[in-house]
Amino acid sequence: MTHTSLFATAVYAGFALAGSSSPLRAELKPDQVYSAVSPSIIALDVENVAGRHFVGTAFLAAGKRLAVTAWHVIHDARHVEARFSDNQRLAVVGLVDKNEKLDLAMLQLDTVSRPPITLATSTPRIGSRVYLVGCPRGLDFSISEGLISQIRTLDGVRYYQLSCPISPGDSGGPVLNERGEAIGVVSWRQADAENVGFAIPSPEIASMNATLPVIAWSAVAPLSPRQAPSPDAAPQVRTAMPTGGQDGADTYHGFQEFLAARSGHRVTVIVQERGKETPFTFEVPKAGVK
Repeated sequence: MTHTSLFATAVYAGFALAGSSSPLRAELKPDQVYSAVSPSIIALDVENVAGRHFVGTAFLAAGKRLAVTAWHVIHDARHVEARFSDNQRLAVVGLVDKNEKLDLAMLQLDTVSRPPITLATSTPRIGSRVYLVGCPRGLDFSISEGLISQIRTLDGVRYYQLSCPISPGDSGGPVLNERGEAIGVVSWRQADAENVGFAIPSPEIASMNATLPVIAWSAVAPLSPRQAPSPDAAPQVRTAMPTGGQDGADTYHGFQEFLAARSGHRVTVIVQERGKETPFTFEVPKAGVK
């Protein structure tokens, strides 16, 4: 999933991003990366229109009052609060911009004076070490590490494939290089594989418009697909399934087994049909799927 080019530096500058990737920045140890970025990482306490509460992740990346997260974390929110690692809490005023195809959202916070995380402007090398800071299963501000496994284009979208473990609550968190720069935003993980996750490259944030008026949460939910229930901040889970042919029956039984092995857990199934993706998020019955 490789784009032939990145956004021009001029576009980044016009977007008023705070800082850019510099080859002179020294590589940091894992504890130094965490210390450098933790003041700018946000645990999002989300209440959706169905009254469910869950935790996602975001980070300051486009100005002192603007944060970036995954669109699927807040697409049906009616109230969102930001928590920082020092226990400061702030209201999240609303949505500034979104890109459903890229699974990105830009949020505006109440008054906050914290530095944004520098966004990397260069493509990471395959095999380079990366770090993820998020809220796996509600365990706020946890750091994990992995590698850039590959750079892929799926359904026309460029992704960084990661070997970092990704759990519900990590969606929207930053993927960081050894200089403490955000190289991407956690988006989804492969359903039938271990430690195969995907992040949207940070230069894609430049496609978002930070100057748009803020949309209040009461008006955000109608913008999301009506058929898509809340994902409870879980990374989107995708699995490839043929739509016909001799393998259809075997694939269906395999899907049944996949669901049965995840009884009691929430999963997101994305159905692709005629070029359109329809997500369905649900809790697998504890009795399994017959």
